[in-house]
Amino acid sequence: MRVLVLGSGGREHALARALHRDPAVTALHCAPGNPGTAEIAANHQLDPCDPTAVTELAGRLRADLVVIGPEAVLVAGVGDALRTAGVPCFGPDRAAARIEASKAFAKEIMAAAGVPTADARVCDTTAQAEEALDAFGPPYVVKDDGLAAGKGVIVTEDRAIASQHAAACGRVVIEEFLDGPEVSLFALCDGQSAVPLLPAQDFKRAYDDDAGPNTGGMGAYTPLPWISADLVDEVMSTVVQPAVDELRRREIPYVGTLYAGLALTSKGVRVVEFNARFGDPETQVVLDRLATPLAKLLQACAIGALDPGFRPEWHPGSAVTVVLAAEGYPAAPVKGDEITGLEEASKVDGAYVLHAGTKLGAEGRLIANGGRVLNVVGTGPDLTTARARAYEAVSRITLRGSHHRTDIARL
Repeated sequence: MRVLVLGSGGREHALARALHRDPAVTALHCAPGNPGTAEIAANHQLDPCDPTAVTELAGRLRADLVVIGPEAVLVAGVGDALRTAGVPCFGPDRAAARIEASKAFAKEIMAAAGVPTADARVCDTTAQAEEALDAFGPPYVVKDDGLAAGKGVIVTEDRAIASQHAAACGRVVIEEFLDGPEVSLFALCDGQSAVPLLPAQDFKRAYDDDAGPNTGGMGAYTPLPWISADLVDEVMSTVVQPAVDELRRREIPYVGTLYAGLALTSKGVRVVEFNARFGDPETQVVLDRLATPLAKLLQACAIGALDPGFRPEWHPGSAVTVVLAAEGYPAAPVKGDEITGLEEASKVDGAYVLHAGTKLGAEGRLIANGGRVLNVVGTGPDLTTARARAYEAVSRITLRGSHHRTDIARL
């Protein structure tokens, strides 16, 4: 099977790594990829948000499957173009991707499908936003209605900050605060059926103890020893399948990963958000534990042949990923600094490094080229061991001004 992965971040490196392990994959390509994917795949330099360029590349490679990583690529309609050209694509088309691209649309789908979520108001004016903030009170939850690379949501006790964020975004969704821990669950969908992957937990705030601004994610781990055994079945029956059914009823079949961000509140499971793709950095740990070959599973979704009763197999043990972020992230990440120590980090037993925001500079030096620069993954027979290995590997990497959380997967 010839597979093309679109994107250049840590999620795409994790996808490429999982596909590289699949014996069914005979040729692996990434566009544009990064220095990490270049070690296991052929990178192709193009704009993954350009439907014409992607379709031409897929045709030239005679791709049997295209896997779309980033949400911006989905919203650009690349999935639509590939399907029109007859190329099997794992990733929803533009209409279905609105479940992430518009928080208001997601709330509309959830209301129609009876999916449990926070009470919310869609606000188009300052007056509407102020009324909603009055109604819900602190902690204030304000979400940019559109795509914001994981940084369009604020949760704050400060009314002035909440009002400023609403005014800066324009159209926002303001909703009640949901208490309880958060869990991420990915479901693979073929337009009609859905199959769950392993639940994970990520850490959104920039600094330890959930301090600082929201980010795209500073780390994650799986499995979660503290969740109930029946949580996945409950979420599939009350959240994922109803949403897939509602989209299908509207003639918007959902093909790809439906990411459910969940809050386990005192009143039960509530959906915090839907995303239209594999989450980052949860993908890095979930795919690490996946024992079932990935390519045919994604291809089954792409061609509408997913077995609804199928359940993937998982490696025993745990995985933890820690994000090494550039100086200034998330507000103003500094690019261009050299990264060293990756070879030493990879010598740690059960650890490895995924590239997220890197590129090759002068004389082949590896340099930072984004906010979240590296995902350092530790694995082991238990969470304690996996966590220790991840942080030991992090300690061997040098990037001037970089920072990371020290409390990922600390229970």
